[in-house]
Amino acid sequence: MLRVVPFKTPAWMPALLFASVLLLLQGCSLLSKKNSETDDGTQPVAAATSSEAAAAQRDAFALTVRGPDAVRDYLTLHLEIQRYKRIPDLGATELSRLMVAAEANARELLATLGYFTPTLTLELKETPDAKAPREVTVTVDPGEPTRVGAVEIGFSGAIAGDASAAAQREAIQSAWTLRTGQLFTQQGWDNAKTVGLRNLTAKRYATASIANSRAAVDADRGEARLGVTYASGPAYRFGPIDVRGTERYPADAARRIARVPTGSDYDQQKLLDAQQRLASSGYYDSVFLTLDTDGTDPQAAPVIAQVREAPLQKIVLGAGFTTDSGPRLSIDHVHNDMPLLGWRAVSKLSIDRETQSLGTDWNGIPDDKGWRWFSSGLLKHEDSAGSYDVDSGRLRAGRARAGDRIERSYFLQYDYARNRGVGAPPSASAVSANWGWTGRYFDDNGAPTRGQGLALELGLGQTLIGERAPFLRTRARWLGILPIGSVQGADGSVARDSRLQFRAEGGAVIARDNAQIPSTLLFLTGGDTTVRGYSYQQIGTDRADGSIVAGRYMGVASVEWQRPIVWNGKLTDFESATFIDAGSVADTVGDLKAKVGVGAGVRWRSPVGPVQADVAYGVDVKKYRLHLRLGFTF
Repeated sequence: MLRVVPFKTPAWMPALLFASVLLLLQGCSLLSKKNSETDDGTQPVAAATSSEAAAAQRDAFALTVRGPDAVRDYLTLHLEIQRYKRIPDLGATELSRLMVAAEANARELLATLGYFTPTLTLELKETPDAKAPREVTVTVDPGEPTRVGAVEIGFSGAIAGDASAAAQREAIQSAWTLRTGQLFTQQGWDNAKTVGLRNLTAKRYATASIANSRAAVDADRGEARLGVTYASGPAYRFGPIDVRGTERYPADAARRIARVPTGSDYDQQKLLDAQQRLASSGYYDSVFLTLDTDGTDPQAAPVIAQVREAPLQKIVLGAGFTTDSGPRLSIDHVHNDMPLLGWRAVSKLSIDRETQSLGTDWNGIPDDKGWRWFSSGLLKHEDSAGSYDVDSGRLRAGRARAGDRIERSYFLQYDYARNRGVGAPPSASAVSANWGWTGRYFDDNGAPTRGQGLALELGLGQTLIGERAPFLRTRARWLGILPIGSVQGADGSVARDSRLQFRAEGGAVIARDNAQIPSTLLFLTGGDTTVRGYSYQQIGTDRADGSIVAGRYMGVASVEWQRPIVWNGKLTDFESATFIDAGSVADTVGDLKAKVGVGAGVRWRSPVGPVQADVAYGVDVKKYRLHLRLGFTF
């Protein structure tokens, strides 16, 4: 039990408590005064610390560059005096000394841009109320730019006295990028020498180098006289291929797939082509080909192929998207050494909005002449092949050969197509013997900027349903890229060509009117790679009831202007494009009537290949469509 005991406060207690509070308040006041004043009357310690922290957060000075846009941004970015802005205790004397060095630095930087007689004014003023206590102002009048007066390109080594190398010497001289009359810059000068050396080492002279170079600048005349001498070293020829890293697959198979032209003159592009053939064969996860130039006979230099083999079997899951058919999912199974045959088999299941397919491709290893056996099978369902659905099947077997530029094939083929929908053509099947030829003459098969490609197909067959009838099927495709001028940034970057791209395609199936031809052998067009402004396979034979079916004759034509984009004076990896496409499908030549699409787009030279985005207007359907595409194929 808690008991409260009464307590009587003494009379002296309130006086004692009052005196204690007064003493405490007086002590706090004295302590505050002591902390706020020092013995010598200087500023308080705490206030000084706060002021120093604020000063440390500010720049020691501000830098302002005044002059033409071409030089102002460049100097602002590269002047070395910028490095000292963060020094908190930088005084006016030290800053004045830095400004003397800054003037010399500015002249060096302007010289790299081709300005050797600039007028510079450097000013220093106090700015206590601004973000920085001082401001350095550099006023620039760059003067007249220096231009290239003359260029002399010489050669030493084996190339100098080789009459057969005259064409290569002339090609290097004609491809020189810094020509007479052009603005001289250090970057342009370095780029020109590098491009010349690259062109020299690309063929025959793999160990070439720059023996000497000079740029004599006459600042008074604003003229630069350039000279460079290339030392070619010995001429090389391809020797035998040495495959390293093989365990699962025979080295002889790599040799036959690579097809290095042993005994011919060294050509860097041929080496890259051989590397690409090995890399795309599916047998190797990585491939690296080099020419062995260390202590070997230049006339038979070995080609070293360092490979890392792919697994015997693998499953690959894929996803994608196209504006033609929407999102796509796929699953691939790869077997690199089929039992008994020893062939490579790739089976694929693919599903998208318009098409569902299951196929398999079997390919043998090429022989010494590059010919290989192949076979394939395909089952496909298309939801919108014109105005109807199609279930189809195809079997194919034959031989093919892929050369450096030309591909050939001979094969037998069986086709079956069952059409479903109101007004759909009758189901049909056929067997045919076919020949195919493709020639690619581009400067770069992955992202070409000039050249042309031509593909031809010819098939002779017979229908198998209804009254049997012979037929002839032919198809041709052509793509030409024509440079029409170069575009260069103001910064002197290497110029790229503006181009016209022409495309033409035609096809015909010749047979009796009552011949039941499988619809998969007939023609439809429209979409990302044919006639933009129309959906995939939207252009076909128009029937009286408004339906669209595949036709026996097709024609497509296109012209496109592609131009590199310059942004803020710099050449970018983007290009603009404007185009006109036209295409038509009909059952008779006289009924062919072009459907036109016009539009514009952007091209991006991405690390994984060219990316294409177009907006097109279909004149016939009076609608706009967005078309997206990754990569280049022909």
